Amino acid sequence: MIPNCGSILVVDDDPTFRELVATLLERLGCESIEAADGLEALAVATSKPSLVLLDVDLPGISGYEVCRELRDAYGNDLPIVFVSGKRTEQLDRVGGLLLGADDYIVKPFEPDEFLARVRRYLSRASQPRGAGIRAELTSREREVLRLLASGLDQRAIAAQLVISPKTVATHIQRILGKLGVRSRAQAVALAHRHGLVEAPACFRLAHRRSSTFC
Repeated sequence: MIPNCGSILVVDDDPTFRELVATLLERLGCESIEAADGLEALAVATSKPSLVLLDVDLPGISGYEVCRELRDAYGNDLPIVFVSGKRTEQLDRVGGLLLGADDYIVKPFEPDEFLARVRRYLSRASQPRGAGIRAELTSREREVLRLLASGLDQRAIAAQLVISPKTVATHIQRILGKLGVRSRAQAVALAHRHGLVEAPACFRLAHRRSSTFC
């Protein structure tokens, strides 16, 4: 159990799924607040939750728009995790991260893995996000991150910087550790949100429209 974990907002139009998640969260000693659509989610989120578990496809306004509104209201300190059983392609996941989510979980999921992710985000919820990121990364790591965000793979980055692919892999692992993320996509998304790299024009347009990607 997690003491004083606060309330977790579960936003999904499927009542069976909301009930499942509520049951799982009880194992952590966490209270869940449920919302069936985007407008209801924004209404109940006037008091800041500890974590938001957010479906992408919702009646009325989309999960992308809800994510944007919550980011505007609470900044990067509020952990937001997209959960979707329909939008499961890599472009959907990367797009969700670039729009401001901290993670993207695909349904169906393993309960233990789901709870492990929830634990991780709850433990980080009270810590400032992004403080000192630029200072923590070396100039070489920032360059690798910039090239990674531009879409280059490991070999292409190595050729660009005239270093070995193995060295690039080492830099990437250090970047993930310093940013506190698990994947390259999450590292790129976090870098975009904190201005370490510039988001592609198509994703900046998607952020405004909150419904389409490149």
